[in-house]
Amino acid sequence: MTRLVPEPGFGTLLIRSGAEAGMVGGLADWFAVTALFRHPLGLPIPHTAIIPNNKDRIGRTIGRFIERNFLTTDVLLPKLREMHVGARFAAWLAAPTTAPLVAHSITAMLPYLIHSLRSPDLGEFLQRILSDQFRQADFAPMIRRGLRVLTGSQEANVLFERVSELASGWLEKNRDQIDKLVAEHSRWWIPKAIDRRIAAAIVNGITELLNGLSRPDSEVSSRFREALTSAIDEMVDSAEQREKINEGMRRLLAHSETQDWVRSVWNEICQATLDDLARPSSRLRLALEKPISIVAEALGADAAMQRHIDEVVEDLADSVIAWRSEIGSFFAEVVRNWDTRTLSDRLELVVGSDLQYIRMNGTIVGACAGCLIFMVTWLLG
Repeated sequence: MTRLVPEPGFGTLLIRSGAEAGMVGGLADWFAVTALFRHPLGLPIPHTAIIPNNKDRIGRTIGRFIERNFLTTDVLLPKLREMHVGARFAAWLAAPTTAPLVAHSITAMLPYLIHSLRSPDLGEFLQRILSDQFRQADFAPMIRRGLRVLTGSQEANVLFERVSELASGWLEKNRDQIDKLVAEHSRWWIPKAIDRRIAAAIVNGITELLNGLSRPDSEVSSRFREALTSAIDEMVDSAEQREKINEGMRRLLAHSETQDWVRSVWNEICQATLDDLARPSSRLRLALEKPISIVAEALGADAAMQRHIDEVVEDLADSVIAWRSEIGSFFAEVVRNWDTRTLSDRLELVVGSDLQYIRMNGTIVGACAGCLIFMVTWLLG
């Protein structure tokens, strides 16, 4: 527009110089910015499309930068120590909303896990593995330990008492049958009254023995436990008896009815668990919240355990650092596999607003420089 002025003065010439220089500056910055991402106007001008042409080198540089400036012992471990991961984890776990959240997350995964475990293919695989293990297993020590725990516990007293009551009751109900058995095996010349006394003595003696067995502090109970323990030890320590026990257990576990029973029990447990998890007020979910809260409370008061968590995290960080070369190569590989056009578009989109300011600044700086040059030339002229 300034070219249309017939006799331009100082102001007109100043504006013209600023406009011309601003246009040149804007074009120069447009060219520079565009040359980063593509060939300006599609022309294969040398040293343009810098990012697409150097994509592989950029990827390697990013990988080395991460490897050398982030995944190092001097950088990573001090930062982890400042974070106090153990204390933060304890505080997070102790929050009122955490226990329900963790319990919900666990129970949300359980249906998928249960359905996977009920897969026929997995069942056959586990059966093959367990069958091989059972053929090599030694059951005798496990049976001895189980019997020792059973006979030495309070539950055994209840069991002995119940068995004694049942046996005593059976003897009382079948006194007549016992009298007949004694009479049948007695000599013909022995009077029937003697036979009945013998039968009564047998029943009374066994009943007295059973009553003593039901009392944990009785001599009969102590002798029975000692005899049972001795019999168990003798049975397990004998190589012949031990092999018989193992062979019997293998036959029992390999029996089709036993396997069907185990599968039936497992399916019932799984179905009961799934039914419970399907309810809004799942008992399993509520049962999980309590132990989580207890663990959170104990962890919050246990500084040693918190330090142990910190040490575990540091060990994990050391493992990551040991793989830093592979991690850096992974970043480089990812960048190298990116589509060139996609990479350019993404980078330009990320920094797009700043690129517009660069072009605007180039125009403004160019205009100011043009005005300054004109004023200096005017003054010197």
